[in-house]
Amino acid sequence: MSEEEEPGWEVEPDDEWGLAVLATVGRQLKLRREAVGMRVADFAKAIGYGEDLVYKVESGKRIPRPEYLDKAEEVLGAGGLLAAMKEDVEKVQYPKKVRDLAEVEGKAVELGVYVGLSIHGLLQTPEHAEALFEVSQSAYSEAELKRLVAARMARKAIFKRSPAPALSFVQEEVTLRRQVGGTMVWRQQLEHLLDVAQLRNVTLQVMPTDSGAHPGLSGKIEVLKFGDGTAVGRSDGAFNGRPTSDPKQLRILELRYSTIRAQALSPRESLALIEHLLGET
Repeated sequence: MSEEEEPGWEVEPDDEWGLAVLATVGRQLKLRREAVGMRVADFAKAIGYGEDLVYKVESGKRIPRPEYLDKAEEVLGAGGLLAAMKEDVEKVQYPKKVRDLAEVEGKAVELGVYVGLSIHGLLQTPEHAEALFEVSQSAYSEAELKRLVAARMARKAIFKRSPAPALSFVQEEVTLRRQVGGTMVWRQQLEHLLDVAQLRNVTLQVMPTDSGAHPGLSGKIEVLKFGDGTAVGRSDGAFNGRPTSDPKQLRILELRYSTIRAQALSPRESLALIEHLLGET
């Protein structure tokens, strides 16, 4: 098995928490292996992976996949020690900026988003997300591509939270008409939007192409509110695109988003439009 095919990923060099987690996991794996008197070669053969990967995992240079830890747990008889680390290891496999974004989204009690160029990440199917990454001209390897898609899908945990946050999305009509990934992937994406829109805590609206000028034409707008009364917002077309918690700037973003929602189709009309697009194929 080549290194590219080895079931693990490298952690980003500036990801201090991730590096600390990997160092701890690697050290525990090595201590358990040595405690049972297994050489690296024997351990690698027993779990079905290459020696090079074992060395990298034990030195904290490679992120092991869950199945690697499962096999190590079984072979080393770790008594649940390694299994207990799987949750943190799973988080490390996602890029730091995605983890940070998921953490913020995970704390929000309200989220409002306007998107003009593509379907929002929280609303994408895995196939749609993969198609977007593939056309980004970034020359991702197959492993990197799967990692990025998995990271984006992991953010969807926000839909399963209890109590459920109030989620509001406004999508430009063009993002629904663009057949990203081909007809089948596009149809599955539209069907997924219909399913998500049925959730009690989700409001999905479409901004029709013929709506004229509106505050979202300068770029994406996001507003997140938290249980302690604080909030954070960001807009591609305001405040240099940086997140802001300044009350005055937040009021501007909230006003823009409210105006966008008022100009968009109602939730009922939006669902009717998506169903119409599905019926055209």
